[in-house]
Amino acid sequence: MINFYLLLTKKITNNTQNTYNFYPYGQIIRNLAPDVTDFYILHEGLLGVFDDNLVEEDYDDIKDKKYSVNANKGWMGITDKYWITSLIPESNKSFRSDFDYKNKFKANFIETAATEVRANESKTNQVKVIIAAKEVDVVDGYAEKLNINKFDLAIDWGFLYFLTKPIFLISDYFFKLTGNYGIAIILITACIRILFFPLANYSFRSMAKMKVLQPEMVRLKELHKEDKMKLQQEMMALYKREKVNPVSGCLPILIQIPFFFAIYKMLFVTIEMRHQPFFGWIHDLSERDPTSLFNLFGLLPYDVPSFLIIGAWPVAMGVTMWMQQKLNPTPPDPIQQKIFMFFPVFLTVILAPFPSGLVIYWTINNVLTMAQQYVIMKRTSVKTV
Repeated sequence: MINFYLLLTKKITNNTQNTYNFYPYGQIIRNLAPDVTDFYILHEGLLGVFDDNLVEEDYDDIKDKKYSVNANKGWMGITDKYWITSLIPESNKSFRSDFDYKNKFKANFIETAATEVRANESKTNQVKVIIAAKEVDVVDGYAEKLNINKFDLAIDWGFLYFLTKPIFLISDYFFKLTGNYGIAIILITACIRILFFPLANYSFRSMAKMKVLQPEMVRLKELHKEDKMKLQQEMMALYKREKVNPVSGCLPILIQIPFFFAIYKMLFVTIEMRHQPFFGWIHDLSERDPTSLFNLFGLLPYDVPSFLIIGAWPVAMGVTMWMQQKLNPTPPDPIQQKIFMFFPVFLTVILAPFPSGLVIYWTINNVLTMAQQYVIMKRTSVKTV
C-alpha cells in the first residue's frame, strides 16, 4: 500500500522596512461525504487529538454544528474505515482547530500566536501531512518516529483500547508465525482460555454441584410452593451448606464478553484483516461466512436471499453452544428451559452476518470450554446425575 508523509516548510521573507504578523495554518478539504459504514463500532469522519483528548465528529454532526478547540499540541484529520489524511501542526506552538462544513467538509488549524517577521527578516514554519492506509505498523511508526502524540488513535480501537490493540498485536505475532490469521485467532482463543482457566474451574465445579442438587431443589419447591419466603431461605441454606454459588455459571460468559467485543472490533477496523483467508470457503475473515444452511452450504444449485445466509461456521457455533448447554444444570423453571433451548438458535441467526473470524473464535471457544467443563465434571468429588 502507498503511504505519503510530507514535511511542508513555508518560508516568509520580509524585504520591506515594516514589521508584519503572520498566522500559519493548514487545512484538509473533503468535497462530499462518502458512503460510510454508519455503525456505532466504527468512526468515519473528522477526528483529532487535542491536548491528549480524542475528538470524533461525524459528517452529519459537522453539518449541524461547527466544532472548535484550542490546544497546545495535537493533530487533526479526516478518516475513512481504512485510510486517513491528517495534519500535524508545528510542535510547541498553540493553535485553534476547526471542524466545519460550508458546502465542503473542512478540518483545519491556525496558530494562535502570531509569527512576527521584522524588516529584512525571514521566518519558516513546518506542517506535517500524512496520507496513509491505517496499517498498525505504519501508523505506530509515524507516531514514534515523528513524535506525534496519540497518533495511534487514528485507528478506531474503541473504549476497549487496552484489550483490542494488544489482542491485535498478539494475533499479528501468531500470524507471522503461522501465516494464517484464522489460526492466529484460534491460538488467541486458546490463550484466553488458559488465562481464565482457574476462574472457569471454580465455575464448573459449582455447576457440577448445582446439577447434583437439582432433585433436592425440585423437592424444596414442591414442599414450600405456598411459602416463597420459606423457599428462599431453604434454598439459600442449601447453597451455603453445599458451598455452591448459584450465579457462578454466568462467570465464563461474562468474562468472554469484553474479549468477544475486542476481537470483533479488531476484525472490523484493522486493514490487516481485510481479505485474509482461512481454510476452505472462508476467503475473508473480516466478512461473513458466505455459505448457507438453506441450500445445504452450496450443495443445492440455487442462491438464497441475504437474510437466509446462515453459514457453516455459524451453524457449528450454534451446535457447540447447544452441546455445551447439555453439560450445564437444567433450569428448574419450564420457561427458563425453553429460553435456554432457543438461545443457541437465536445466537446462530444473530451472529450469521458477523465476520467469520469472530464466529470461528466463538466456535473454538465453545469447544475448548466443553472440554474443560467435561474434565472438571469428571474429576469433581460430587457425583453428578
